[in-house]
Amino acid sequence: MEGRVYTVSGLTAEIKETLETGFPAVWVKGEVSNVRRQSSGHWYFTLKDDNAQVSGVLFRGDAARCAVTLANGKELTGFGRVNVFEARGVYQVVFKTVVDAGLGRLQQAFEALKRKLAEEGLFDAARKRALPPLPATIGFVTSPTGAALRDFVSILRRRDWRGRLIVLPVRVQGREAAPEIARMVRWAGDAGLFDLLVVGRGGGSLEDLWPFNEEEVVRAVAECPLPTISAVGHEIDYALTDFAADARAETPSAAAELVSSAFIALAERLQVMRDDFEAAADNRMERLRQRLELAGSRLRRHSPELRLENAWLRLDDARARLRQVLTESLRARRERFAEAAAGLRAVSPEFALRMRRERLTQLGHRLENLGIDRILRRGFAILRDEAGGPVTTKAAAEKHSRLTAQLQDGRVKLDVVRRKKQREFEF
Repeated sequence: MEGRVYTVSGLTAEIKETLETGFPAVWVKGEVSNVRRQSSGHWYFTLKDDNAQVSGVLFRGDAARCAVTLANGKELTGFGRVNVFEARGVYQVVFKTVVDAGLGRLQQAFEALKRKLAEEGLFDAARKRALPPLPATIGFVTSPTGAALRDFVSILRRRDWRGRLIVLPVRVQGREAAPEIARMVRWAGDAGLFDLLVVGRGGGSLEDLWPFNEEEVVRAVAECPLPTISAVGHEIDYALTDFAADARAETPSAAAELVSSAFIALAERLQVMRDDFEAAADNRMERLRQRLELAGSRLRRHSPELRLENAWLRLDDARARLRQVLTESLRARRERFAEAAAGLRAVSPEFALRMRRERLTQLGHRLENLGIDRILRRGFAILRDEAGGPVTTKAAAEKHSRLTAQLQDGRVKLDVVRRKKQREFEF
């Protein structure tokens, strides 16, 4: 036998690794069918189109945050990640959110504009510039009243960042948001005040984030002469400015950490230089960084959330199989009980006694039909001699001169008359 021989678990583990790392986040659109809600609060369903289908699961916490209700026949668009359920050897999509098909049309517009701008080269890696390690002045194009700005400032203060932050106020959702954002990005690029520009806002629905997918905003970010960071929405949210900017931050808080990370690293290096251990400290930090990246990669593959999700899948699967086994066992026991009850009735004393009673009743009727009174009522008579004995033959009758006939309603005396040729009985 040539080549490597996999165990089933080994092959499934490699397939799981390949699929889950190859498809970390996907949008899927289709018609909902086979909707099942478990007692645990998790939803299981199928998304299908004319040619294929894929299983999906929406866990309880994510389902509670969704504005739409899953129903068979409904057109939905969902965002999630590919998951391989090793216990059954199947793949599915663990959805984080689902939206109405109308929002799916926005996603189609998103993909269409993304392809168009990518073909023009606006997202090419060669256009990307390195971020300044120590920006002295940062411009933040965002809403001055939003949570994104508060989180951004909070992170910079907590990390003791030493620099200047200038807020460039714009509206971040609504019809007028996109023109304002584009104008402010262009103004910041021409002002000559900034070392780095951050464009972003906090999380929201696809419609809320749509200004950052407008073509004029994406082009303004791509053409900005300043190094730019796009920090739009939450971790799972993607905007077209993320592809046009020089760097993407998963959240505004992550952007604050990104712009201050070099400052933090420099402060640490200066402290190490003061202690005259710069070289040893740099080597140690590099080793720790590599170990941290490796540990982070392993942690992502074996995170408690993933293990918990798989445990829920196994539990729901076991619960369904246990319910089926218990149902079949109960049905079999009921059938055996019915058969035993029928057999018990057949040999029970009550049944035998009833049958014997019926038999005795039949025999009683037959005996009653053979009684003298019944015979007499059918028109027969009994001849008796003077002693009361029965006379059953002609010869016996000729021996007596007087007989008694017992009839239905009484007795009659008879005289026996003898003749030469014929003997007759006369009353």
